[in-house]
Amino acid sequence: MPPNVKYLDVAFQREVEKKTHVSFPQLKYPSLRDEGLRDPIQWLMGKAMDDGAEGLWRVHNGLYDLEEFIQRHPGGAEWLELTKGTDITEAFECHHIGPLAEKMLKNYYVRDAKTARNSPFTFKEDGFYRTLKRTVRDEIEKLPTNLSNHTDMIMDGLLVTCLVASALSCWATNYWLVMGSYIVASVSLGWAVIAAHNYLHRRTNWRMYIFNLSLWSYRDFRVSHALSHHLYPNTLMDLEVSALEPLVYWNPMRNKPLWAYFAIVIEQLLFPFMFILSFCKRMSLIFLRKDFFEKHIRWHDGVGLLLPLWMYLASGANLHTVMVNWIWIVCSASFIFYTTGSNAAHHHPQIFKDGDEVSEVTPDWGMHELEAVMDRHEVNSSSFRVLVMFGHHALHHLFPTLDHAVLEHLYPVFLEHCEKFKANFRYMSQFELFIGQIKQSVKTKPTLLSEKKRAF
Repeated sequence: MPPNVKYLDVAFQREVEKKTHVSFPQLKYPSLRDEGLRDPIQWLMGKAMDDGAEGLWRVHNGLYDLEEFIQRHPGGAEWLELTKGTDITEAFECHHIGPLAEKMLKNYYVRDAKTARNSPFTFKEDGFYRTLKRTVRDEIEKLPTNLSNHTDMIMDGLLVTCLVASALSCWATNYWLVMGSYIVASVSLGWAVIAAHNYLHRRTNWRMYIFNLSLWSYRDFRVSHALSHHLYPNTLMDLEVSALEPLVYWNPMRNKPLWAYFAIVIEQLLFPFMFILSFCKRMSLIFLRKDFFEKHIRWHDGVGLLLPLWMYLASGANLHTVMVNWIWIVCSASFIFYTTGSNAAHHHPQIFKDGDEVSEVTPDWGMHELEAVMDRHEVNSSSFRVLVMFGHHALHHLFPTLDHAVLEHLYPVFLEHCEKFKANFRYMSQFELFIGQIKQSVKTKPTLLSEKKRAF
């Protein structure tokens, strides 16, 4: 951004051009952000247009050819397949806590990038995030290796509960038993999909496929959530913020349309159908986008259809009963997932920061994550609630590949570093976040960070 130009002046000028407030206006407005269906693959295509990766993988200012390494990637080939041609700096930094990946990366160096990074975030050795990451690395070595067993038991219990209750809802003839089974199946499916989010951030594993029982694609969610929302929360690069536009506007903008002031009503009407709509949108891309079937449709896109098949075989009920019950269960689970997710510590005026008036400031990535996240005491106090309500939210954003059971043991060193670097880690109640998301949906002016609050 040119010197002596106020942040708001530039942001408002870009808003007139792009119809939304622009965080970090010195950066290029994301390509394809306002086009088409706003699907994850389109987001990746737009990012490839902006990142200067030249068809390779970009990390900081270097370009790397990881083609031969894809099938040997310890986290699974999918992460590298999806991100080819993009800047993966933020993902590389937070997905690899140990130093081995950085050492191996040097073997695949091709050349330096020709353009500056289209990202405002830094990872300085003496900055908050890298300093914390080194300490966390040492702390993990001290922890028992079986901590994730408890998380796995909760995940598996939710899956079994969903299967039993869904079949029982079709088999039973007593009205109250049918309704009780339906409710249990819906809640357990909704919670299981949320809990599966703990697994799809990590290396390929069978529990991440439970996410697809919702009819949604964990592969799509890896893009929209893990690669977009987690890495660029509450910015124009956050696909989860823009996905519901033009119906719901989370980004501040002047002259919001009339319906934007009824966002909370629109959400409640949409949420029950989001799983089904996501499935239909993904299937429609087979016909709307060239080579989509070959490049992006996988066997696990059909996992969601296994649930009604199970209900039919296990209950012996007629097909009509099975299909009606299944649709009701999926719609109710969708409502549970989205209402929980939309209140999970992001959409609040005190959280939704939009940059700074001082253009020379380049934010530490970890510091920005804490500015864009809020934790909840009532959620973090229970291991079960943590797993089914996006708990330990700040630490999860900073270290997404760690099991939630590990995160709770990192608070002593985390809080120590927050105090040292004056990082803005905060708690807020679930009710306050709910009220906050209503306020954010009608917000017209951005909230700026003061220089005092930043310690980059």
